[in-house]
Amino acid sequence: MSPARRVDPLFDRMLSLGASDLHLHQAETPKVRVHGTMKSLTEFTPLNAGEMVALMKELCVNRWAEFDKGNDLDFACDFGDKARFRANFKKHYGGYGAVFRVIPSHVLTLEELNAPPILKEFAEYRSGLCLMTGPTGSGKSTTLAAIIDHINSTQRRTILTIEEPVEFVHKSRESVIIQREIGTDVCEFSDGLRGALRQDVEVVLVGEMRDLETIRLAVTAAETGLLVFGTLHTNNAIKTIDRIIDVFPPDEQSAVRESLAMALRAVCAQQLLPTADGKSRVAVHEILIQNRAVSNLIREGKTNQIAQAMMSGKAQGMQLLDDGLETLVRNKVITGQQAWMKASDKERFQEWQV
Repeated sequence: MSPARRVDPLFDRMLSLGASDLHLHQAETPKVRVHGTMKSLTEFTPLNAGEMVALMKELCVNRWAEFDKGNDLDFACDFGDKARFRANFKKHYGGYGAVFRVIPSHVLTLEELNAPPILKEFAEYRSGLCLMTGPTGSGKSTTLAAIIDHINSTQRRTILTIEEPVEFVHKSRESVIIQREIGTDVCEFSDGLRGALRQDVEVVLVGEMRDLETIRLAVTAAETGLLVFGTLHTNNAIKTIDRIIDVFPPDEQSAVRESLAMALRAVCAQQLLPTADGKSRVAVHEILIQNRAVSNLIREGKTNQIAQAMMSGKAQGMQLLDDGLETLVRNKVITGQQAWMKASDKERFQEWQV
């Protein structure tokens, strides 16, 4: 057994509480996030600068020089056979900081996640761009891993994931899976995508579409026949489309709208909310599926009218976030207050306010 590390007692406490995140900051009491709420671990004393550096170095000794140069580092680390974490190290005004997020020990299926049945259809597309969006900590990676797992279990395809870091480790089953990590196997998301176009890949997962070049290559790959899954930090489907278009220079936006009108297959915007009993969290989804009406609205720059097309497309599996929120409130899964806070149409949830 490997010798205990400075962080291990904190990991143990984190897991015993069922926390999703551990926050360590120099000269501050360690904190964890439990069902969306921060909790101080007062049984642990704050770490000074030397203690923080020693703790952090134990976890990334081979990449410490990289962190020391850039003051920011993302990677994955293991806690024996107990858990796996996505880690972020940073330097900030108060000194050193680290955040660890639990990665589930196995890839949950779409059924285990209680995901909308329409998400299984995302895995059946042969080409195009499918986007999973939502704020940090909304479960985007978990849902995408379930979709990739479904493809891997049911289809014979070649799948490439490009991630920072690799979170869920997939083993090839019916499909062949190749996983590349930013900073270790490839320099940037754009480099991994560029390589995918030459590597006989059929499905690509892009961990984060965060810059113009990556978004441009993702759209191009989808246009040329690959099935591309990507993530963005946007809260709803319409903002996702606007975000992609707005990242391009004005003189390219007309061409991008045309490309998206052809290449986009679906958008799932996901958020996590505390359950009414406070014991867990539940996902709520907004689903946009590409059809002729949506395609025309994107092409014509009328994204403000897409919500109406989504309301007309419920039979196809489309759903506005507010519809998902109302279902959860009526079934008493979440409180009216939680729904009201997340809703676009506040008046719709006024009757459930306590």
